[in-house]
Amino acid sequence: MTASVRLDKLNHWFGTLHALRDISLEIGAGEYVTLLGPSGCGKTTLLSVLGGFIDPDQGTVFIGDADMTSVAPAKRPTTTMFQDYALFPHMSLRDNVAFGLRMAGVAKAERHRKADEKLDLVGLKADGRKRPHELSGGQRQRVALARALAVEPEVLLLDEPLGALDLKLRRAMQDELKDIQRQVGTTFVHVTHDQEEAMAISDRIVVMNAGRIEDAGPPLRIYREPASLFAADFMGEMNHIPAQVGPQGAQTALTNLPAADLPPGAATVCIRPEAVRQDGKGIALGDATVRDATFFGTYTRAHVTPVTAPDMVLVAHLPPTSLPEAGTVLNLSVLPEDIRIFTKETA
Repeated sequence: MTASVRLDKLNHWFGTLHALRDISLEIGAGEYVTLLGPSGCGKTTLLSVLGGFIDPDQGTVFIGDADMTSVAPAKRPTTTMFQDYALFPHMSLRDNVAFGLRMAGVAKAERHRKADEKLDLVGLKADGRKRPHELSGGQRQRVALARALAVEPEVLLLDEPLGALDLKLRRAMQDELKDIQRQVGTTFVHVTHDQEEAMAISDRIVVMNAGRIEDAGPPLRIYREPASLFAADFMGEMNHIPAQVGPQGAQTALTNLPAADLPPGAATVCIRPEAVRQDGKGIALGDATVRDATFFGTYTRAHVTPVTAPDMVLVAHLPPTSLPEAGTVLNLSVLPEDIRIFTKETA
C-alpha cells in the first residue's frame, strides 16, 4: 500500500524558536523524497510532525485524503525507522521483524510468513533464527527496514537511517534502499544531511534552511539549477565570484556575463569546481595561477588564483591525469549553462 502526503502551511515553535515556517509540500504516492539540510534546519521536526510525534501549532497534515494532523502515531498509516535501529537483543531476527504484527494481533503463522517474506526482501531470510548481536551494522539496518515494512505502512519515514554506517557500506545501502523502495512501492520520506546520499536515492530533494523550504525538485535540477544561493552552496562545493549587475550585464573581475533578467545591484556568480574548464570553450575566465593541487582518484582538486583578481581563490576540478605544480598558469573558461547568478532578491 502507498499514499500521497500533503502538508499545508505548517508552523511550529519550540518556545521562541520558530522551527517550521509556512511549510507547504506535496509528495506523490510511491515517491522517494529526501528532506535535506544542516543540523537545526527543521527536517527532523517536520518528519516528527508527519509521524504524529509532534502536533504542529498551525497547519494541516494529509495522508491520502485523510486529515492526520491530530491523529496519534499508532493510528497513522506510517512507520518510522530511526538511526538507532532499536532491535530487541533477546529476539530472533524473525521475531524482531514480526513484532509490530504481533502487537497488531496477527496470528503467529501469518506474522512469521510475513516476517520471512520481508527478510527475504532484504536478503536475510536464511538468517531468521539469528540474534541481532550476530549481525554486522549493515545487516542490522536491513532487519530494521524489514520490520518497518512488515506492517505495510502507506508512508515510511526514515530518520538518518544510514548515519551510523561507514562510507562504503553507506553507499551500498543507498542502492539497496532505493531498489527495495521500487519493489514495494511505498512512499518514502527520508531525512539526511548528506548531499551525496540525497542525490543517490531521491526522486525529489527538499532543501531546508532555518525552518523553511529553500528549494524542492529532482536531484539534477537542484544541483545544476538551484533556486537559491543557500541551495546552491548546500548541494556541493561552489565558487563565489562577486559581481555587479548593470546595463552591461554582470560585471566581475574575471569577465562580464549576460544578466538581462536580473535586477541591478550587487550579485554573486556561482560556478561549480567541475565546471571550470581548460579547453577554451565557453566564456573565458582568463589565466589563473595554481596554488596547490591534490589527486582525488577521479579528479584533481586545485586551488587557483586568477591573474586579474589576486585576492580571489577558486577551486577547480581538473582531469585525474593532470597534477599541475604550484605556480603553473592555467587558462580557464566556463560554459554559459554552468553559471548561476544570484542577486539579493534571488538569493
